[in-house]
Amino acid sequence: MEKKIKKVVLAYSGGLDTSVIITWLKEKYGCEVVAFAADVGQGEELKPLKKKAIKSGASKIFIEDLREEFVKDYVFPMLRGAAVYEAGYLLGTSIARPLIAKAQMAVAKAVGADAVCHGATGKGNDQVRFEFGYYSINPRIKVVAPWREWEFKGRADLLAYAKKHKIDVSASKKKPYSMDRNLLHISFEGGSIEDVSIEPPKDTYVMTVPLERAPDKPTYVEIGFKEGTPITVDGKRLSGVKLLERLNSLGCKNAIGRLDCVESRYVGMKSRGIYETPGGTILHEARKAIESITMDREVMHLRDSLVPRYADIIYNGYWFSPEREALQAFIDKAASVVTGTARLKLYKGNVIVAGRFSPHSLYDPELASFEEEDVYDQKDAEGFIKINALRLKLNSLKGAGGRKKIGKKKK
Repeated sequence: MEKKIKKVVLAYSGGLDTSVIITWLKEKYGCEVVAFAADVGQGEELKPLKKKAIKSGASKIFIEDLREEFVKDYVFPMLRGAAVYEAGYLLGTSIARPLIAKAQMAVAKAVGADAVCHGATGKGNDQVRFEFGYYSINPRIKVVAPWREWEFKGRADLLAYAKKHKIDVSASKKKPYSMDRNLLHISFEGGSIEDVSIEPPKDTYVMTVPLERAPDKPTYVEIGFKEGTPITVDGKRLSGVKLLERLNSLGCKNAIGRLDCVESRYVGMKSRGIYETPGGTILHEARKAIESITMDREVMHLRDSLVPRYADIIYNGYWFSPEREALQAFIDKAASVVTGTARLKLYKGNVIVAGRFSPHSLYDPELASFEEEDVYDQKDAEGFIKINALRLKLNSLKGAGGRKKIGKKKK
Protein backbone atom coordinates (compact mmCIF):
# COMPACT_ATOMS: atom_id res chain seq x y z
CA MET A 1 0.00 0.00 0.00
CA GLU A 2 1.30 3.46 -0.92
CA LYS A 3 2.38 5.54 2.06
CA LYS A 4 0.38 8.74 2.56
CA ILE A 5 2.86 11.42 3.52
CA LYS A 6 2.31 15.10 4.19
CA LYS A 7 5.76 16.21 5.29
CA VAL A 8 9.07 14.37 5.19
CA VAL A 9 12.49 15.23 6.63
CA LEU A 10 15.32 14.11 4.36
CA ALA A 11 18.87 13.39 5.56
CA TYR A 12 20.50 15.68 3.00
CA SER A 13 24.15 15.72 1.97
CA GLY A 14 23.94 17.71 -1.25
CA GLY A 15 25.35 14.80 -3.23
CA LEU A 16 23.86 13.15 -6.28
CA ASP A 17 21.43 10.82 -4.50
CA THR A 18 19.86 13.26 -2.03
CA SER A 19 19.72 16.10 -4.58
CA VAL A 20 17.65 13.90 -6.86
CA ILE A 21 15.56 12.61 -3.96
CA ILE A 22 14.10 16.05 -3.13
CA THR A 23 12.57 16.39 -6.60
CA TRP A 24 11.58 12.71 -6.70
CA LEU A 25 9.77 12.89 -3.32
CA LYS A 26 7.69 15.84 -4.48
CA GLU A 27 6.80 14.05 -7.70
CA LYS A 28 6.08 10.70 -6.08
CA TYR A 29 4.27 11.73 -2.89
CA GLY A 30 3.27 15.33 -3.51
CA CYS A 31 4.56 16.13 -0.04
CA GLU A 32 6.54 18.94 1.56
CA VAL A 33 10.25 18.12 1.81
CA VAL A 34 12.36 19.52 4.65
CA ALA A 35 16.10 18.96 4.25
CA PHE A 36 18.34 18.23 7.21
CA ALA A 37 22.13 18.29 7.14
CA ALA A 38 24.26 17.26 10.11
CA ASP A 39 27.59 19.02 10.45
CA VAL A 40 29.90 16.25 11.64
CA GLY A 41 32.98 17.79 10.10
CA GLN A 42 32.40 17.96 6.35
CA GLY A 43 33.90 21.45 6.24
CA GLU A 44 33.50 23.35 2.95
CA GLU A 45 30.97 20.82 1.66
CA LEU A 46 28.27 22.39 3.85
CA LYS A 47 28.48 25.93 2.46
CA PRO A 48 26.44 25.46 -0.74
CA LEU A 49 23.83 23.16 0.83
CA LYS A 50 21.24 25.79 1.78
CA LYS A 51 21.09 27.23 -1.71
CA LYS A 52 21.18 23.79 -3.38
CA ALA A 53 18.44 22.31 -1.20
CA ILE A 54 16.01 25.17 -1.76
CA LYS A 55 16.79 25.23 -5.49
CA SER A 56 16.09 21.49 -5.68
CA GLY A 57 12.66 21.99 -4.12
CA ALA A 58 13.03 21.73 -0.32
CA SER A 59 10.76 24.08 1.63
CA LYS A 60 13.54 24.71 4.14
CA ILE A 61 16.80 23.23 5.37
CA PHE A 62 18.19 22.75 8.85
CA ILE A 63 21.98 22.54 9.24
CA GLU A 64 22.99 21.54 12.76
CA ASP A 65 26.51 21.63 14.18
CA LEU A 66 26.96 18.22 15.83
CA ARG A 67 30.75 18.11 15.80
CA GLU A 68 31.42 18.23 19.55
CA GLU A 69 28.67 15.73 20.31
CA PHE A 70 29.97 13.49 17.54
CA VAL A 71 33.49 13.36 18.95
CA LYS A 72 32.60 13.33 22.66
CA ASP A 73 29.66 10.91 22.69
CA TYR A 74 30.37 8.70 19.68
CA VAL A 75 33.99 8.73 18.44
CA PHE A 76 35.70 8.71 21.85
CA PRO A 77 33.50 5.99 23.42
CA MET A 78 34.18 3.86 20.33
CA LEU A 79 37.90 4.60 20.69
CA ARG A 80 37.83 3.39 24.31
CA GLY A 81 36.41 0.13 22.97
CA ALA A 82 39.32 -0.38 20.52
CA ALA A 83 36.75 -0.96 17.78
CA VAL A 84 38.20 -2.13 14.46
CA TYR A 85 36.07 -3.90 11.85
CA GLU A 86 37.61 -6.78 9.90
CA ALA A 87 40.77 -5.76 7.98
CA GLY A 88 41.31 -2.44 9.73
CA TYR A 89 38.25 -0.27 9.11
CA LEU A 90 37.99 2.25 11.95
CA LEU A 91 34.23 2.70 11.45
CA GLY A 92 34.26 6.35 10.43
CA THR A 93 30.98 6.24 8.50
CA SER A 94 29.30 3.73 10.80
CA ILE A 95 29.72 5.79 13.97
CA ALA A 96 28.23 8.97 12.47
CA ARG A 97 24.95 7.42 11.32
CA PRO A 98 23.23 6.95 14.70
CA LEU A 99 23.89 10.57 15.65
CA ILE A 100 22.57 11.83 12.30
CA ALA A 101 19.45 9.67 12.69
CA LYS A 102 18.89 10.97 16.21
CA ALA A 103 19.21 14.62 15.15
CA GLN A 104 17.04 14.03 12.07
CA MET A 105 14.29 12.60 14.24
CA ALA A 106 14.47 15.66 16.49
CA VAL A 107 13.93 17.91 13.44
CA ALA A 108 11.03 15.72 12.28
CA LYS A 109 9.38 16.15 15.67
CA ALA A 110 10.02 19.91 15.69
CA VAL A 111 8.47 20.52 12.24
CA GLY A 112 5.62 18.04 12.67
CA ALA A 113 6.77 15.68 9.92
CA ASP A 114 5.10 12.31 9.61
CA ALA A 115 8.01 10.68 7.76
CA VAL A 116 11.78 10.65 7.39
CA CYS A 117 13.89 9.75 4.38
CA HIS A 118 17.48 8.78 3.61
CA GLY A 119 19.51 8.28 0.43
CA ALA A 120 21.12 4.96 1.33
CA THR A 121 20.97 2.20 -1.26
CA GLY A 122 19.10 -1.05 -0.82
CA LYS A 123 22.38 -2.95 -1.01
CA GLY A 124 24.33 -1.10 1.66
CA ASN A 125 24.75 -0.77 5.40
CA ASP A 126 23.56 2.80 5.86
CA GLN A 127 19.90 1.95 5.23
CA VAL A 128 20.09 -0.33 8.26
CA ARG A 129 21.99 2.16 10.42
CA PHE A 130 19.62 5.03 9.70
CA GLU A 131 16.45 3.03 10.12
CA PHE A 132 17.55 1.28 13.31
CA GLY A 133 18.19 4.77 14.66
CA TYR A 134 14.78 6.04 13.57
CA TYR A 135 12.85 3.12 14.99
CA SER A 136 14.72 3.15 18.30
CA ILE A 137 13.40 6.70 18.81
CA ASN A 138 9.93 6.43 17.27
CA PRO A 139 8.73 2.90 16.42
CA ARG A 140 5.80 4.28 14.41
CA ILE A 141 7.68 6.71 12.16
CA LYS A 142 7.16 6.31 8.40
CA VAL A 143 10.39 5.75 6.50
CA VAL A 144 10.93 6.43 2.81
CA ALA A 145 13.92 4.70 1.23
CA PRO A 146 13.91 5.79 -2.45
CA TRP A 147 16.55 3.27 -3.56
CA ARG A 148 14.12 0.51 -2.55
CA GLU A 149 11.21 2.13 -4.37
CA TRP A 150 12.17 4.05 -7.48
CA GLU A 151 12.81 2.85 -11.02
CA PHE A 152 16.44 4.02 -11.23
CA LYS A 153 18.94 1.17 -11.53
CA GLY A 154 22.14 3.04 -10.75
CA ARG A 155 23.92 6.36 -10.62
CA ALA A 156 23.92 6.70 -14.42
CA ASP A 157 20.11 6.88 -14.25
CA LEU A 158 20.34 9.46 -11.48
CA LEU A 159 22.69 11.61 -13.54
CA ALA A 160 20.24 11.49 -16.44
CA TYR A 161 17.34 12.44 -14.13
CA ALA A 162 19.35 15.30 -12.64
CA LYS A 163 20.17 16.62 -16.11
CA LYS A 164 16.53 16.39 -17.18
CA HIS A 165 15.31 18.30 -14.12
CA LYS A 166 18.28 20.72 -14.08
CA ILE A 167 19.45 19.56 -10.65
CA ASP A 168 22.93 20.81 -9.81
CA VAL A 169 25.18 17.86 -8.87
CA SER A 170 28.95 17.42 -8.64
CA ALA A 171 29.09 13.74 -9.60
CA SER A 172 29.85 12.69 -13.19
CA LYS A 173 30.19 9.52 -15.22
CA LYS A 174 33.97 9.80 -14.83
CA LYS A 175 33.76 10.22 -11.05
CA PRO A 176 30.60 8.43 -9.92
CA TYR A 177 31.98 7.71 -6.44
CA SER A 178 29.94 7.64 -3.29
CA MET A 179 31.83 9.78 -0.77
CA ASP A 180 31.34 10.25 2.96
CA ARG A 181 33.32 12.72 5.07
CA ASN A 182 33.37 13.66 8.73
CA LEU A 183 35.89 14.61 11.40
CA LEU A 184 37.06 11.02 11.81
CA HIS A 185 37.53 10.00 8.18
CA ILE A 186 36.68 10.20 4.52
CA SER A 187 35.56 7.24 2.41
CA PHE A 188 35.02 6.45 -1.24
CA GLU A 189 32.99 3.62 -2.76
CA GLY A 190 31.62 2.78 -6.19
CA GLY A 191 32.77 3.60 -9.70
CA SER A 192 36.15 2.23 -10.76
CA ILE A 193 36.86 1.37 -7.12
CA GLU A 194 34.64 -1.66 -7.52
CA ASP A 195 37.38 -3.40 -9.52
CA VAL A 196 39.36 -4.88 -6.63
CA SER A 197 42.16 -6.07 -8.95
CA ILE A 198 43.48 -2.56 -9.57
CA GLU A 199 45.07 0.13 -7.44
CA PRO A 200 42.56 2.82 -6.42
CA PRO A 201 42.65 6.02 -8.50
CA LYS A 202 44.73 8.83 -7.05
CA ASP A 203 41.70 11.09 -6.72
CA THR A 204 40.18 8.76 -4.11
CA TYR A 205 42.77 9.97 -1.59
CA VAL A 206 42.09 13.60 -0.80
CA MET A 207 43.24 14.10 2.80
CA THR A 208 46.65 12.50 3.17
CA VAL A 209 49.76 13.20 1.13
CA PRO A 210 51.13 10.30 -0.93
CA LEU A 211 53.73 8.24 0.90
CA GLU A 212 56.38 9.36 -1.56
CA ARG A 213 55.79 13.00 -0.61
CA ALA A 214 55.74 12.52 3.15
CA PRO A 215 58.56 14.32 5.03
CA ASP A 216 61.92 12.57 5.39
CA LYS A 217 62.11 13.84 8.96
CA PRO A 218 59.79 12.24 11.56
CA THR A 219 57.23 14.21 13.54
CA TYR A 220 56.95 13.59 17.29
CA VAL A 221 53.70 14.12 19.16
CA GLU A 222 52.55 13.45 22.73
CA ILE A 223 48.93 12.56 23.44
CA GLY A 224 47.51 12.60 26.95
CA PHE A 225 44.65 10.32 28.04
CA LYS A 226 42.31 10.32 31.00
CA GLU A 227 40.35 7.12 31.60
CA GLY A 228 40.73 6.10 27.98
CA THR A 229 39.70 9.46 26.50
CA PRO A 230 42.30 11.67 24.77
CA ILE A 231 42.45 15.15 26.32
CA THR A 232 45.79 16.75 25.39
CA VAL A 233 48.17 17.09 22.45
CA ASP A 234 51.75 18.08 23.31
CA GLY A 235 50.62 19.06 26.80
CA LYS A 236 47.86 21.40 25.63
CA ARG A 237 44.32 20.55 26.65
CA LEU A 238 41.95 20.68 23.66
CA SER A 239 38.26 20.11 23.01
CA GLY A 240 37.42 16.86 21.26
CA VAL A 241 36.97 18.60 17.91
CA LYS A 242 40.19 20.62 18.16
CA LEU A 243 42.14 17.57 19.30
CA LEU A 244 40.96 15.45 16.40
CA GLU A 245 41.55 18.28 13.94
CA ARG A 246 45.11 18.69 15.21
CA LEU A 247 45.87 14.99 14.87
CA ASN A 248 44.22 14.88 11.45
CA SER A 249 46.58 17.64 10.32
CA LEU A 250 49.66 15.81 11.61
CA GLY A 251 48.49 12.52 10.16
CA CYS A 252 47.72 13.96 6.74
CA LYS A 253 51.18 15.53 6.46
CA ASN A 254 52.81 12.18 7.27
CA ALA A 255 50.64 9.96 5.01
CA ILE A 256 49.02 8.18 7.95
CA GLY A 257 45.66 6.42 7.95
CA ARG A 258 45.16 5.18 4.38
CA LEU A 259 43.26 1.93 3.96
CA ASP A 260 42.11 -0.03 0.92
CA CYS A 261 39.92 -2.87 2.14
CA VAL A 262 37.22 -5.28 1.04
CA GLU A 263 34.68 -5.66 3.82
CA SER A 264 31.62 -7.77 4.55
CA ARG A 265 28.44 -5.72 4.47
CA TYR A 266 25.67 -6.57 6.93
CA VAL A 267 23.31 -7.51 4.08
CA GLY A 268 25.71 -10.26 3.03
CA MET A 269 27.79 -9.03 0.10
CA LYS A 270 31.39 -7.86 -0.05
CA SER A 271 32.28 -4.27 -0.92
CA ARG A 272 35.48 -2.32 -1.38
CA GLY A 273 36.10 0.90 0.52
CA ILE A 274 38.93 3.43 0.31
CA TYR A 275 39.40 5.12 3.66
CA GLU A 276 41.54 7.84 5.17
CA THR A 277 41.50 8.07 8.97
CA PRO A 278 44.66 10.00 9.94
CA GLY A 279 43.79 11.28 13.42
CA GLY A 280 41.86 8.16 14.35
CA THR A 281 44.80 5.93 13.40
CA ILE A 282 47.13 7.97 15.61
CA LEU A 283 44.69 7.82 18.52
CA HIS A 284 44.32 4.03 18.27
CA GLU A 285 48.08 3.54 18.51
CA ALA A 286 48.39 6.04 21.35
CA ARG A 287 45.62 4.37 23.33
CA LYS A 288 47.21 0.94 22.89
CA ALA A 289 50.52 2.31 24.18
CA ILE A 290 48.92 3.49 27.43
CA GLU A 291 46.85 0.32 27.78
CA SER A 292 49.99 -1.79 27.55
CA ILE A 293 51.28 -0.42 30.85
CA THR A 294 48.03 0.26 32.73
CA MET A 295 45.47 -2.42 31.92
CA ASP A 296 45.41 -5.73 33.77
CA ARG A 297 46.19 -8.71 31.56
CA GLU A 298 42.94 -10.60 32.11
CA VAL A 299 40.82 -7.46 31.75
CA MET A 300 42.61 -6.63 28.50
CA HIS A 301 42.23 -10.15 27.15
CA LEU A 302 38.53 -10.18 28.01
CA ARG A 303 38.06 -6.77 26.40
CA ASP A 304 39.97 -7.88 23.30
CA SER A 305 37.76 -10.97 22.98
CA LEU A 306 34.73 -8.67 22.82
CA VAL A 307 36.18 -6.19 20.31
CA PRO A 308 34.96 -8.06 17.18
CA ARG A 309 31.44 -8.19 18.62
CA TYR A 310 31.55 -4.53 19.62
CA ALA A 311 32.79 -3.54 16.16
CA ASP A 312 30.03 -5.62 14.54
CA ILE A 313 27.42 -3.88 16.68
CA ILE A 314 28.61 -0.46 15.51
CA TYR A 315 29.12 -1.49 11.88
CA ASN A 316 25.68 -3.08 11.67
CA GLY A 317 23.87 -0.08 13.16
CA TYR A 318 23.03 -1.22 16.69
CA TRP A 319 24.48 1.80 18.52
CA PHE A 320 21.22 2.41 20.42
CA SER A 321 20.80 -1.26 21.33
CA PRO A 322 20.86 -2.64 24.91
CA GLU A 323 23.76 -4.94 24.05
CA ARG A 324 25.93 -1.98 22.95
CA GLU A 325 25.08 -0.09 26.13
CA ALA A 326 25.93 -3.14 28.26
CA LEU A 327 29.22 -3.65 26.43
CA GLN A 328 30.02 0.06 26.72
CA ALA A 329 29.67 -0.13 30.51
CA PHE A 330 32.32 -2.85 30.64
CA ILE A 331 34.52 -1.07 28.09
CA ASP A 332 34.46 2.17 30.07
CA LYS A 333 35.22 0.33 33.29
CA ALA A 334 38.18 -1.41 31.65
CA ALA A 335 39.41 1.93 30.30
CA SER A 336 39.16 3.68 33.68
CA VAL A 337 42.87 3.00 34.31
CA VAL A 338 44.01 4.18 30.87
CA THR A 339 45.44 7.49 32.02
CA GLY A 340 48.82 8.77 30.90
CA THR A 341 50.76 10.08 27.94
CA ALA A 342 51.90 8.34 24.77
CA ARG A 343 54.81 9.72 22.78
CA LEU A 344 54.59 8.80 19.11
CA LYS A 345 56.83 9.14 16.08
CA LEU A 346 54.97 9.77 12.82
CA TYR A 347 57.01 8.79 9.80
CA LYS A 348 56.00 7.97 6.23
CA GLY A 349 52.68 6.31 6.99
CA ASN A 350 53.84 4.72 10.24
CA VAL A 351 52.85 5.45 13.82
CA ILE A 352 55.70 4.31 16.06
CA VAL A 353 55.54 4.33 19.86
CA ALA A 354 58.47 6.34 21.21
CA GLY A 355 57.49 6.35 24.89
CA ARG A 356 54.64 5.90 27.33
CA PHE A 357 54.07 7.27 30.83
CA SER A 358 51.30 6.74 33.39
CA PRO A 359 50.71 7.27 37.12
CA HIS A 360 48.82 3.93 37.04
CA SER A 361 51.58 1.98 35.31
CA LEU A 362 51.78 -1.72 36.20
CA TYR A 363 55.20 -1.93 34.61
CA ASP A 364 58.03 -2.12 37.15
CA PRO A 365 61.47 -2.12 35.52
CA GLU A 366 63.08 -3.58 38.65
CA LEU A 367 60.60 -6.44 38.78
CA ALA A 368 60.85 -7.14 35.03
CA SER A 369 64.65 -7.04 34.92
CA PHE A 370 67.00 -10.00 35.11
CA GLU A 371 68.73 -8.48 38.13
CA GLU A 372 68.14 -9.51 41.73
CA GLU A 373 65.12 -8.05 43.52
CA ASP A 374 63.05 -8.74 46.65
CA VAL A 375 59.48 -9.19 45.38
CA TYR A 376 59.80 -12.16 43.03
CA ASP A 377 61.69 -15.34 43.95
CA GLN A 378 62.66 -17.13 40.74
CA LYS A 379 62.55 -20.48 42.56
CA ASP A 380 58.75 -20.07 42.82
CA ALA A 381 58.50 -20.50 39.06
CA GLU A 382 59.21 -24.24 39.40
CA GLY A 383 55.97 -24.92 41.28
CA PHE A 384 54.04 -22.59 39.01
CA ILE A 385 55.27 -24.48 35.97
CA LYS A 386 54.56 -27.94 37.40
CA ILE A 387 51.01 -27.04 38.44
CA ASN A 388 50.20 -25.52 35.08
CA ALA A 389 51.86 -28.40 33.21
CA LEU A 390 49.77 -31.04 35.02
CA ARG A 391 47.09 -31.24 32.34
CA LEU A 392 49.78 -31.56 29.66
CA LYS A 393 51.35 -34.46 31.57
CA LEU A 394 47.98 -36.15 31.96
CA ASN A 395 47.19 -35.67 28.30
CA SER A 396 50.50 -37.25 27.31
CA LEU A 397 49.99 -40.24 29.61
CA LYS A 398 46.43 -40.83 28.49
CA GLY A 399 47.40 -40.49 24.82
CA ALA A 400 49.87 -43.40 24.89
CA GLY A 401 47.27 -45.98 23.89
CA GLY A 402 46.01 -46.05 27.45
CA ARG A 403 49.00 -48.21 28.41
CA LYS A 404 50.62 -45.73 30.75
CA LYS A 405 49.23 -45.51 34.24
CA ILE A 406 48.87 -42.18 35.98
CA GLY A 407 50.66 -41.81 39.28
CA LYS A 408 53.31 -43.91 41.00
CA LYS A 409 53.39 -47.68 40.74
CA LYS A 410 52.38 -49.58 43.84
CA LYS A 411 55.16 -51.57 45.46
